[in-house]
Parts: sequence; structure tokens; C-alpha cells
Amino acid sequence: MTASTRITTPFTAASTAAEVIAGIDLTGRRAVVTGGASGIGVETARALAGAGAEVTLAVRDLAAGERTADDIVATTGAKQVLVAPLDLADRASVAAFVEAWEGPLHLLVNNAGVMASPETRTPEGWELQFATNHLGHFGLATGLHGALAAAGGARVVSVSSTGHLRSPVVFDDLHFEHRPYDPWEAYGQSKTANVLFGVEATRRWAGDGIFVNALMPGAIRTNLQRHVTEEELDRMRAQSNAPAGFRWKSTEQGAATSVLVATSPLLDGVGGRYFEDCNEAGPNVPGERKGVAAWALDPAAAERLWQVSLDLLDR
Repeated sequence: MTASTRITTPFTAASTAAEVIAGIDLTGRRAVVTGGASGIGVETARALAGAGAEVTLAVRDLAAGERTADDIVATTGAKQVLVAPLDLADRASVAAFVEAWEGPLHLLVNNAGVMASPETRTPEGWELQFATNHLGHFGLATGLHGALAAAGGARVVSVSSTGHLRSPVVFDDLHFEHRPYDPWEAYGQSKTANVLFGVEATRRWAGDGIFVNALMPGAIRTNLQRHVTEEELDRMRAQSNAPAGFRWKSTEQGAATSVLVATSPLLDGVGGRYFEDCNEAGPNVPGERKGVAAWALDPAAAERLWQVSLDLLDR
């Protein structure tokens, strides 16, 4: 990846989802947004619906999903905002969602996630953040491959994080069985996996017209941080006041990069890349909290992760 080939747009960290989708018509397109009932998922879904797409909110809390759908309809006039149950940490739930889906799927926004949770394991013994943030979305996307291929020019959006800079995928101990559990390292590993998924999925699926990109939405105060301590939030708040530190984004700004990656004509036929602040990111410079780590774009690691994921899910 060189500066000459990096995708740049007129948009910035301050741009909103409504601004990046202005002028784009999604009439006739169908979209799924996981975690579409909270945080940036709501604003991602709102922007897509406002542009004419049929949007399905794939959520654990159906009541919250219905409230969100009603709100989106009221604010956009959209008529096709649907709600469906999905628990990414539950293989049976993912399988049921895939089984129930009918027809083509043009946009899959893998937005849901858990951050820095206490050590928790699924019934399979999998570490929860890896299971939810990566394996659940991997199972969903691969299960919906036929629907994505049928759409012609489908896009999958993988919501990652600058947290991926904290850890590569540690293949020798994915689930913290032989090392002390660290909630932030576990989160970082899962977010690196989100980027690697885009690399390998694009390699495998570009011939089917499916392109997958990852992104960092920015620092947004949402329910995602429910497991983060007040001390950690205090530190983050202090950083946000520093001239060179990050700035909190509104949820509308936080959804902008997801919406851009999902809809911008500049990304037609583009996959396997990582975006932040509505532009393709450059390589990470050690010591900085921006850019993309080389380990997250490593094709060998991406291929290995794909096979490991298939094996874990018994595919």
C-alpha cells in the first residue's frame, strides 16, 4: 500500500453519516446492520434507510430493535426497516439468522461488538470477545455468502478499531488458555481479526463481486464501553483534552466511516483495506494510535485465520 494508491475522500473525522451518503441512492438495495439498535449502529442504519435501502437490524434485544426501527422510520420516512434476532456469541442464533434470510443481500455491516469485557467464555470455551467480534461475524458472513454473491457488487463492512494495534492474532493461544487474560489484549486480537477477515474474504470472494473492508469508527461514547472502568474513562477523557490527543466523536460522526465504506462509489471493486476518519489509513507508526498495523494486513495471517475459523465453527 503506497500513498499514491491510498483512497482519499473529501470527508474528515468531523463528517457525519448523513454527509457522506448525501446524493447516494440505495433504492432496491438490502442491508443488514448487526448491533443496529445501539451506538453507531443506529446512525449507520438510519443513513442507509434514509438513502432508500431496506435495512434489517440484527440485534439481541428485539424490543430495543423495534424502538430503533420506529425511530428510524419516524426520522427518515423509510418504510422498510426490519428487526431480526441475532446473538453473535451463539452459533445456533447465527445459523438461524442465515437460514431465515431470503434473497440477495447488498450490504452487510458487521457492527456489533463487545469491548474489554471481564474474562468470559462461550459454551465452547471460546474467549467471548474473539467469539463475538470475529467468529460470530465470520459465521454470519460466510453463511450469507450466497446471498451476497446474488446481489452483484455486494459489500461487507467490518467495524474494527485502533484497538487492533494492541495485539496481533495469537494463533498459539486464541482463547487465553495458557496466558493471563488481559481484556484489552483480547479486544485488540479480535479487532485485528476483523481486518484480516476483510483481507482474506476479498481474496476469496472478489470473483463473486463481494468486497470486504475494515474501519476504525473513532472514539465515541456508547454502550460499547460498559465494561471499561471509570478510571480508564478518566484517562481517556484527559487524553481528549490534549491538543494531539483524540477527540470524542458524536454517534453521527462515528457512523460516517462505516457508511462511507458501505456506499461510496470510490470503493467500487475495492477490498481488503482499512479506513479511519473517512479515508484509507496509512501504515501505523510505532508509538502512534492511528494507522493500520502490518500484522492486520498480512495475507498469510489472514489465510491462516480463515482456516482456523472454519475449523472452530466445524465448517
